[in-house]
Amino acid sequence: MLRAIYKFIYFKLLGWKLKGSFPEEIKKCVVAVVPHTSWHDFFIGLMVRSISKMKINYIAKKELFKPPFGWYFRWTGGAPIDRTPGQNKVQAIAKVFEGKEEFRLTLAPEGTRKRVDELRTGFYYIAKEANVPIILVAFDFGNKQVIIDQPFYPTDDMEADFEYIYKFYEGIVGKVPENSFQYRE
Repeated sequence: MLRAIYKFIYFKLLGWKLKGSFPEEIKKCVVAVVPHTSWHDFFIGLMVRSISKMKINYIAKKELFKPPFGWYFRWTGGAPIDRTPGQNKVQAIAKVFEGKEEFRLTLAPEGTRKRVDELRTGFYYIAKEANVPIILVAFDFGNKQVIIDQPFYPTDDMEADFEYIYKFYEGIVGKVPENSFQYRE
């Protein structure tokens, strides 16, 4: 029922398109979503996840999981993360993959809704450490579409991998265009 409502809102009311799909055979992966410029991204993500019939989780700052809305973020598949400096978050998050049969983790590599010129590398190292593929997803408000790329495994050539990643997100416009990710060499 909720899926039908999301499909109606996403395709009919909002007029968005969905390009690509999440491969059903990929049970564990890191889903890297760019750009993250607005709180609207969260709801677009929930709709796409439901429309795709995929169980996809996310992590967010622990402050979001306090009352009165903490229950909602947990209900939607969220898990709190302590962002206090000095912790090895990459290894801790990668270890979560070990104990799960199915775990698709969504991250916003920008780490903020403000404009950045380079992506943070945590998502990349989490995928490498957990030995899972990365699926790149673009929230393109400029063309009213979500684009889902094919999975790829990070290699030992980080520079080439990030060249591919940056090329995928080239020209993608977020809800707040001036905060859209734009790589500058």
